[in-house]
Amino acid sequence: MDIISGITIFVLAIFIGFEIINKIPPTLHTPLMSGSNAISGITIVGALLSSGSQHTMVTTVLGFLALLFATINAVGGFMVTNRMLEMFKRKV
Repeated sequence: MDIISGITIFVLAIFIGFEIINKIPPTLHTPLMSGSNAISGITIVGALLSSGSQHTMVTTVLGFLALLFATINAVGGFMVTNRMLEMFKRKV
């Protein structure tokens, strides 16, 4: 029963995340990147806890995948935010 509840929570988290991201208008994506970076940081901590607990092989693999994707999201968010801030600097 643990595997079924874990997969159910994982699928629901994917669905809710997808719906939340789709509801944000494209013009707000760049300003919200810093908030999304904070959320990715929380996800990274949770993924580390999940993959490090080693309850089952499934939790380790899903934790690693969550860690990988959250890290990519956080690094990409910082790159986009940095690029946006570069647009506002004065040219010398």
